[in-house]
Parts: sequence; structure tokens; C-alpha cells
Amino acid sequence: MSKKIDNKREGLFKSIAMAYTILVLHVVLLAGLGLLVIFFGGLVQYLLWIVLAGMGLVALSAYLFYRKLRSEGRSLKEAMQSPLFRGRSLEVSFLGGMASLKLGAPVGPAAIESGGHDAPLELEDPQRQRIREIEALAQLLEKKLITPEEFALAKRRVLGPNEPIDV
Repeated sequence: MSKKIDNKREGLFKSIAMAYTILVLHVVLLAGLGLLVIFFGGLVQYLLWIVLAGMGLVALSAYLFYRKLRSEGRSLKEAMQSPLFRGRSLEVSFLGGMASLKLGAPVGPAAIESGGHDAPLELEDPQRQRIREIEALAQLLEKKLITPEEFALAKRRVLGPNEPIDV
């Protein structure tokens, strides 16, 4: 009987502790929401000053850049003709790319159109690869560089043991 009373008291204590924990978590949540409202209220109230300060920083950095160019005796056009920038465009991005300024034009076609060394590598279809290898073997056979038996053997290797062979 004493054990039942202890179990009831323990269960009652756990329930009360859980209720207080939930109550404390609600108070913390409400306090966090209040701080969020105060923060965003202050952000909206001082938004003009924040934007003006950002514009001032941009203007200051532009002035310092201009002053450095003048101290070196160069213009922006001369700086852009540096070997470092030759054939490239310069893009200045603000706010993670939401606002950007692009100086100079790229020389030549876009990388996608050029098909040059910068083109992404693609995997070849295995069937197309087999066809290409058999075509190469057929050319060797036509030029009499391999015998028909060698052609049949190489064709069997390319196609695999289960494929039919037509000579």
C-alpha cells in the first residue's frame, strides 16, 4: 500500500514539474517574441539612417578607390586595361548579388557557345561508344589493316559474349 502512495506522489510530482516547465517555456517564448517586436520596430524606425549609412560607406569606398588611382597617376580606364583584367569583365556585387555593377565586356563568345576547354565534360552513352568502336574497327577492315577474323574477334569483345555477330 505504501508503494502505491509513493508511486502516486511521484507521478503527481512529475506532472507538476512538467506543468511548470511548460509554463516557463511559454514565458521564454513570449519574452523572445517581445524582443523580436522591439528589434524590428527599431529597425523600421531607423531604416532611413541605416540606408544612409550604407550609402555613405559605398561613397567612402569609391572615394578611397578614386584617391588611390589618382595617387598612382592612372584613370579607371587604364586600370581596367591592366593585364589582370584583359579579356575579362569586372563585376561588383552588393547585397549578395541583388545589386551589381558590371564594367567591361567579355571578349569572344560566351563559354557555353564556344565549346572550348571550359565546356563541361559529359559522360558518353555506352551504346554510342560501342558503335563508335565498331565503326573504327570497320574502317580498319576496309583499309585491310586487320583480317575479317580479327574484326569478328574484336567485335565480339566490344559487344560482349551475348550479342549476335554479323560479319
